[in-house]
Amino acid sequence: MKRLMIVDGSDIVRKVGRRILSELGFLVSEARDAREGRERCEADLPDVVIIDAGMEDALDLVTELKQLANGREIRIFYCLVENDLKRMMTAKRAGATDFLLKPFDRRSLTSAFAEIQTAA
Repeated sequence: MKRLMIVDGSDIVRKVGRRILSELGFLVSEARDAREGRERCEADLPDVVIIDAGMEDALDLVTELKQLANGREIRIFYCLVENDLKRMMTAKRAGATDFLLKPFDRRSLTSAFAEIQTAA
């Protein structure tokens, strides 16, 4: 079972994401901010991380996760509220591998994670 972490300051976003992604077969954990996400990933690196771009230190978290042991293999979804090419390119340079738009729903998460789900 693939392990996934949602790092987002919104309790609702984490709850909805956890429910949908758990139903898709992921073992989901949560973190409220970049500091908590960093600490949890240092202790037990998941296969996939969803990071809210609106969080303080979001880009730093992306960079730091990629620098961890086995960090190169982690898939990082950078979650934006709009398609902002400049922010997307900055996140890509920091190490983000994919992007999601908020608010997400069952359809968008199923579509984005179908490939990862079948590889589990």
